[in-house]
Amino acid sequence: MSKTYQVVGIGNAVVDVLTQSDDAFLDKMGIQKGVMQLVEQSRGALLYDAMGERTLAAGGSVANTVAGIGNLGLKTGFIGRVHDDELGQFYARETEDDGTAFINPPVAGGELPTSRSMIFVSPDGERSMNTYLGISAEVGPEDVDDAVVGDTEFLFLEGYLYDKPKGKEAFEKAAKTCQAAGGQAGIALSDPFCVDRHRADFRRLVKTLDFVIGNEHEWSSLYETDLSAALEQAAAECGTIVCTRSGGDVVIVRGDEEVIVPVTPVKPVDATGAGDQFAAGFLYGLATGVSLDVAGKMGVIAAREVIGHFGARPETDLGALFREGGVL
Repeated sequence: MSKTYQVVGIGNAVVDVLTQSDDAFLDKMGIQKGVMQLVEQSRGALLYDAMGERTLAAGGSVANTVAGIGNLGLKTGFIGRVHDDELGQFYARETEDDGTAFINPPVAGGELPTSRSMIFVSPDGERSMNTYLGISAEVGPEDVDDAVVGDTEFLFLEGYLYDKPKGKEAFEKAAKTCQAAGGQAGIALSDPFCVDRHRADFRRLVKTLDFVIGNEHEWSSLYETDLSAALEQAAAECGTIVCTRSGGDVVIVRGDEEVIVPVTPVKPVDATGAGDQFAAGFLYGLATGVSLDVAGKMGVIAAREVIGHFGARPETDLGALFREGGVL
């Protein structure tokens, strides 16, 4: 029996507010270049006011991934929390307009405002993200609709939400429900510092999942060892594991099968969303039943597309790019 959704994501629903800036501006504002920093509401307001010309976009790591998969024509859904304010209504509308079902409606009442990330993009393409989490970080088990997560082939979880106990509860509930109904569940490790804060819980969770995607720093943090040893241990404990490496090839391991996917470095226009769109291409490959090698190549092509322009979601028909690249 086919399922309603091919991929459903659970993650932070964040409105990205992007602007271009130089290193001098970052230094003046005390912004650490190239990393994601969480900020309080007052700091977020200060940075927002200091921005030049702004571009608004629906964002959030897993939400970006799901949007990329929707670009490829699969039926997708996203579970996240937004406030019933101007930014929240924008987010829900943009998600639906992109072809992804926004499962939970904006929350009315006195809760926190919709989350937003002030992203300063440097001339070298590096992005410096200053995120006020707001209501999106409050995702809990009550937000997980069993009928939805049990009706998807693949469930994709965002590691950032593991920072709060109810986020952990939501993930564990969703993964068990999805798997019990015959689906596959996986996670993006998201951030080495997040992994470091919750290492024991992450280690326990990944043993139960069907796929785990992380970069070299996240995997090393998870197992507190060098990358080679970390991947060897991960392969023994997890389902399919994926490791992306800055400026290097992608490593994918499933059981006794190991695949190295070559990456040709290119100068990015804006590196925002590279990992998210790699995940989109890779999960599209898993959902359509191609080999690990082809799925990895799809991920690389999708990542290359998104770093070629401003913003974290694809602007080109990824299917056409896959055909040009000989993987579709």
